[in-house]
This record gives sequence, C-alpha cells and structure tokens, in this order.
Amino acid sequence: MILELQNIEKSFGNKPVLKGVSFQAESGKAFGLLGRNGAGKTTSIRILMDVFPANSGAVLIDGQPINYKQIQLGYLPEERGLYPKKIIIDQLAYFAELKGMRHKDAVKASDYWLERLGMAEYRNKRLDTLSKGNQQKIQLITAIAHNPDIVILDEPFSGLDPVNAMLLKDVVKEQIAENKIVLFSSHQMSYIEEFCDSIAILNAGKVALHGDLHTIKRNYVRDRLVVRTEYPEKLRAEFGKRCTAGENGCLFIQLASPEEKQAAMKHITDSYDIDEIRVFEPSLNDIFVEYASEAANKEDM
Repeated sequence: MILELQNIEKSFGNKPVLKGVSFQAESGKAFGLLGRNGAGKTTSIRILMDVFPANSGAVLIDGQPINYKQIQLGYLPEERGLYPKKIIIDQLAYFAELKGMRHKDAVKASDYWLERLGMAEYRNKRLDTLSKGNQQKIQLITAIAHNPDIVILDEPFSGLDPVNAMLLKDVVKEQIAENKIVLFSSHQMSYIEEFCDSIAILNAGKVALHGDLHTIKRNYVRDRLVVRTEYPEKLRAEFGKRCTAGENGCLFIQLASPEEKQAAMKHITDSYDIDEIRVFEPSLNDIFVEYASEAANKEDM
C-alpha cells in the first residue's frame, strides 16, 4: 500500500501554509515528516486525516483517492486529547468504538494493549492519577487499539523515560512488521534515524528534501574520514590542518577528493594504532539543519 500526498496546497485566509507539498510513504516501512515549527507538518497531517480539506491536490492510496470508510487511521497527537477525570478503560473503549469497533471488541482490544504496555493495574483508574509517561501510553493505545492501516505518531517519545521509550520502540516495530504505514513527526532526530526508511523535510510550506534516508546520506561528498585512536597527536602531526577534533574523542581528516579514501584508510591503518576508521556520513540532524534552516528557505525563494 502506498500513501501519497500529491501537490497539496492550503491557505488560511490570505496566508499560504502549504505550497505544493508532495511525498510518498509505503506499508511495512516508517516515514519521517520533519520540519521546524510552522513548516506545515501539522497542516499536512490534518489534511491527510481529513480534518479539513486542501485547497488543491489529493491524498491517494495506491494511486486512487483515499476512501476513509475503508482505510483506518490511528493518530497519536503531540497535544494530549484524553479526558483526565474519566476511567481509563471506559474512554479507551469509547475511542475504539468511534473507529467502528463493537463495544465487546473495543474492550477486549483495550485490555490487550493495557496488558501489553504494563498498564493493566490502571484499568479502572482515572487518567489524572497517572504519571505523564503512563498517560502517554494510554494515548498510544487510542491510536492503535482499532488496528489501523496507517499509524501517525506526533512526538511519540515525549515524556517517556528510557524503559518506557524502549517499550514504545517495540510496539512501533510491531506495527511496521504488520505491514502498516507508520508516519513519524518529531524533532528527536535519533528516533527518526532509527526507524525511518524515508523522510520529507518541510520548509516554509514546501518539501525541501524527500527520499530514502540511506540514499540521501550516500549522496553527500564522501571526502572526510572519521578516525578514533589512542594516539591522536601522531595523526595531527602528519595531517596538520586537515585533521580536526570531533566529538567523543574522534578525529576528522579532510581528503583532497573522495577518490583518496581507500588509499588514505589503508595508509592510516598500516601506519597507526587505530581503534576505528570510517567514511564520514552526515547525521539526520546535520541534514535537517541544512534543509530546514531560514537560510535554506531564502535560497529556495
């Protein structure tokens, strides 16, 4: 299944918010929708979810306009939308029923996920008696209990401690393994980099970059080496200004051209006591800063 936003445009009054946004996501993979605040991520998601229509463009499934009666969506919003004074199992079942489940099935699915996420003991508690992290897990259940085809996660790891973050990671991996489309929107680049096969970076309502993340990284000029050694001063002595200090004790060595990398790596490993050596690839954070910055937007204009 391929989800496609095709040339979406949206204005509020006289203010254009989306200016021809297009990207694709496919089932069995995770897709990262990135951008600074105000770039158009939330508007794109709301149009995808049919909260409001686009001025022009289309949301397609396998090349055809999406049928919201046939395609189920699950949404974990950044801003929480549950009822703090209500009993947890009652509102979980209620939200699942809104997605078309029978009451009995909604309760069964909710109980399954409460148990799966270690929350069964809170079944008959009010939501406001839970910690922020546990409330996040309850919110997650509302997004997946009805077994949606498309799962949209907006800042899903916000407020989670490392143990609960690992539990959520396992759930996300299960959703991907079940051949669903999983769409992430987050400013936590490490999670996007861990899960997502492809990304789109929005900048001022336009797609600044879109594609397979591995391919995007490989397209950067590969003319720097990352080296880790117990004797950095020896490499600095040979390479001089071309050798600079990086984070966590590593060194960056600038090459004259990418064609030099194999010979340079062999020379370094033959000549020095090296713990690690590799070709430098930019992190997703590096790429995001490049394509989502104000400078990038001005160049595009």
